[in-house]
Amino acid sequence: MEKMEIKDLRQSIDALDDEIASLYVKRMAIAREIGEYKVQNNLSVGDANREREIINRVTKTMPNDIKLYGKQLFESLFNTSKAYQTRFVEIDSKVISEVKKAISEGVQEFPTSACVACQGVAGAYSQIATDRMFPIADILYFKDWDAVFKAVEKGLCEFGVLPIENSNAGSVNAVYDLMRKHNFYIAKSIKLRIQHYLLAKSGTEIKDIKEIYTHEQAVAQCSEFIKTLGNVKVTVCDNTAKAAELVADSDRTDIACICSHDCAGLYGLSIVEPNVQNNENNYTRFIAIAKELKVYENASKISIMANLPHEAGSLNKVLNRFASLGLNLTKLESRPMSNTSFEFAFYFDIAAKIEQPEVQNLLAELDNTCDKFVFLGAYEEI
Repeated sequence: MEKMEIKDLRQSIDALDDEIASLYVKRMAIAREIGEYKVQNNLSVGDANREREIINRVTKTMPNDIKLYGKQLFESLFNTSKAYQTRFVEIDSKVISEVKKAISEGVQEFPTSACVACQGVAGAYSQIATDRMFPIADILYFKDWDAVFKAVEKGLCEFGVLPIENSNAGSVNAVYDLMRKHNFYIAKSIKLRIQHYLLAKSGTEIKDIKEIYTHEQAVAQCSEFIKTLGNVKVTVCDNTAKAAELVADSDRTDIACICSHDCAGLYGLSIVEPNVQNNENNYTRFIAIAKELKVYENASKISIMANLPHEAGSLNKVLNRFASLGLNLTKLESRPMSNTSFEFAFYFDIAAKIEQPEVQNLLAELDNTCDKFVFLGAYEEI
């Protein structure tokens, strides 16, 4: 048999693709009927046992070298069928009932003034982020991030502001770990441009500096500049503004701090070197958390947390569900779960509006099937 040219092979593929497309249309038409039947009979959209039976049947006669590919193909078919069916089915869950209740109370205008919890002291980047989100803010400062969460949970403050990730240094893992331990909702977020300054007492020059105080995130964000200083000790503080306060209160003239420009005026320090961050495009994302679930104007981002089954393909199945609805996943973070062997909690940020029925159905499905599911909020990011 003469070897076929690639053009002939592609024509054969095209003919098969046309057949597959025609069959797909017919399959989806039946899927719709099944979806409507499920609505009338209060049945779940997903049926894991049925899907397993189909995969076992259709792959039984396939050559061994393509069986796994065949499984992936049919799993994709199942995902698109379920995504299509959710347009005609209303899935309920405990979380979605709470979300719908919040929506029914009306989309609200985000407050311009509030009592807000921040970690650190005046001049911290959390304070700058707070002032951007709340033009009139009564700020209470706390020693650590855990205390900020508790202040909101106990009702001491209406909101709390926390850093969650940096464009250069990555996620603030300690905050993500604390998110699993507390009950809260994200009400708003902001991407704040971070410009670090090297500050010291008046008269201090770079050659005089033997020790620098700052926060661990600032160390990562300014690592290249710190290397140019040679054998200079770096002392990590709870907060960049706290570092400025320590320098201001010290009798030493051979120490400096890396912090915000605002700290110079607040603590009477001089600018030794401006913009010492590694990258000019240095942004930190801060979230404003609240105790009660509310939906505010212009909410176009959704955050959730889920513990997925510790089995092959569990994350991929969830990602396929997002893709089937055309949803843009803007952030995926995993954190190890304590007291488990290599199990993880996953955090998802999704560009979507919570009012969309298909989005609510997807979240309800995850709530009903995941080992643990937490709705973290629907909010605007500025």
